[in-house]
Amino acid sequence: MKILLYSGLLYLVNKSGVGEAVRHQKMALEQLNVSCSTNIRDDFDAIHLNTIFPDSLIMSRWAKWRGKKVVYYAHSTMEDFRNSFRGSNWLAPIYKYWIKHCYNSGDLIITPTDYSKALLESYGLKRPIFSLSNGVDIEFFVQNQEARNRFREKYRLKKEEKVIISVGHYIERKGILDFVKIAEQMPEYQFYWFGYTNLNLVPNIVKKTITTALPNIHFPGYVDRNELRDAYCGSDLFAFLTYEETEGIVLLEALASKVPILIRDIPIYANWLIDGKNVYKGENICEFKEKIVGILEGLLPITTESGHLLAMERDLKTVGKRLLNIYKMEDS
Repeated sequence: MKILLYSGLLYLVNKSGVGEAVRHQKMALEQLNVSCSTNIRDDFDAIHLNTIFPDSLIMSRWAKWRGKKVVYYAHSTMEDFRNSFRGSNWLAPIYKYWIKHCYNSGDLIITPTDYSKALLESYGLKRPIFSLSNGVDIEFFVQNQEARNRFREKYRLKKEEKVIISVGHYIERKGILDFVKIAEQMPEYQFYWFGYTNLNLVPNIVKKTITTALPNIHFPGYVDRNELRDAYCGSDLFAFLTYEETEGIVLLEALASKVPILIRDIPIYANWLIDGKNVYKGENICEFKEKIVGILEGLLPITTESGHLLAMERDLKTVGKRLLNIYKMEDS
C-alpha cells in the first residue's frame, strides 16, 4: 500500500495543528514501513486530505476518477470555526455547508475524537466516520532537565519564578482573553503564550488584548517544535483554556512532557480527562486562579504520571496501527 499525503495549500495552515497532524501521519506510516509520498505524480493506493481548501476537493474528485481511495481527515467543525477570525460567527453556517461537501467527497472520514465524530454525525454526512487520535510523538516530547534549563536561560527566568504557558492561535476560542485576564490578576507568576495569528484577521478585542502591555505576560510568537518542547519542560503549568476543540495536539504534547495541566471543563474532555487525576479543570477565571495557586504552590496532588499514561495510549506507533486497521475494515 502506498499513501499520497497531499500537501497543496497546506502551507497556509502549516503552523497550526493541521500541519502537525499531517507530519504525524507521515511519521506513523513510516514507522510501520508503509510507503508514503507528497508527490502527486507518484502512483498511490489512497490519498490523505487534511484541509478544506478548494484544491483538496479537486484532488478528491481527481483521485476518485482514478479509482483511488480517498481518506478525508476532518480536523474542522462548524463549532470550532466559531469565535476564531473576523466574521467567523456570521460565516459559520456557510462553513458547515462547505466542509460537509468536502468530507462527503471522500470514501471515509477520520476525525480525532469520539466527540468530533458525534458532531460530524449530527451533520448527516454520508460517509463512514472513524475516530482516531492525531497522536503524539512520546519519544520527542519528554521531560528533560536540559530542555528546562535552555528555556529558562533563554527567557532569563529566575530559579524561583513560576511559569504558566499556553499554545495556540490568537483567537478568542482558544481562551486567550481569559489567559491575559488571569495574568493581569496574578502578577506573581510569569505567563507565556506561544503561537501567532496576523492581528488583521482577529476581532478588535483580541488585538487590543494582545497589544496591552503587562510586565508578566509575554508573546514570543510561533516557535518550532524544539523550542516548544523546551517551553513545556521549562514551564510549571500548561493552561489550555480553549472553549472548543476536535482534540488539541498541544494538550497531548503537554501530557507527554509531564507538565501539570489546567484545562477548561468542556464536553470534549468529559470522558477521558478527569479532574484531579490526570489534569485539573475549571469553568471560569475564579476557578482557574484557585487551581493555579493549588498546583503551583503544591497544595494539590500531582497528576503528571497519570496524564503521561494517556499520552502513551496515543503514541504515533499505536495510532499508525489503528489507521491500518481502519483501512482493512473498509477493504473487507
